[in-house]
Amino acid sequence: MSRARAPSPTRPRESALRRLLRDNGLSLVLLALFVLFLGGQVEAGRRAFNADQREHGEPPVSLSEYVRGSHFAEAIAENWESEFLQMAAYVWLTAFLFQRGSAESNDPDGKQAPKPPPDPRRVPWPARRGGIARRLYARSLGLAFALLFLASFSIHAVAGAAHYSAEQLAHGGAPVTTWGYLATSQFWFESFQNWQSEFLAILSMIVLSIFLRQEGSPESKDVESPHSETGA
Repeated sequence: MSRARAPSPTRPRESALRRLLRDNGLSLVLLALFVLFLGGQVEAGRRAFNADQREHGEPPVSLSEYVRGSHFAEAIAENWESEFLQMAAYVWLTAFLFQRGSAESNDPDGKQAPKPPPDPRRVPWPARRGGIARRLYARSLGLAFALLFLASFSIHAVAGAAHYSAEQLAHGGAPVTTWGYLATSQFWFESFQNWQSEFLAILSMIVLSIFLRQEGSPESKDVESPHSETGA
């Protein structure tokens, strides 16, 4: 009788790796896309910046010089601030405002499916601790996005002031301080053009999810759900 072959020691690892990729696939793909497009922004931004440098008789900059400069810092912070503002507002507003029929809204009639009691061993420690820790944790998602927005807004202001001042000097003007830059129409033009687009995008998500469906997505209602049904 032949002896049974022992299982390969690599199989559990492969299974664990597949499970890791399956359980975190959304985050990993989004992270990969972020890195890909960030790299594209860096290279395209450097080429655009160097084209402007040549027009003004200035030497081009290397990749490392560009990512340390105000042009890149301003561009990236300007976009990040609008994204974090959008998410902070979305998380906060959906806590107490409703849109009947939207998959992105709580039901205004309070018809929520009953949840089973949580396993006490898996409850996050701030929720178990109670008091101030629980109150902060209960609002931590909105607070995190608000802090990320404020950080991005600050970087946009500081880097934007440096880039604006460099352009002013190149054209015979005077440099500005960060506070002076905040008083310019240029700063608010950069901010508002991004902010309005973010709120348009989130409005589109909320309204379109009333009438349209994406089968398999948690951001969509079931295909058979009536338009008036609210929530996923």
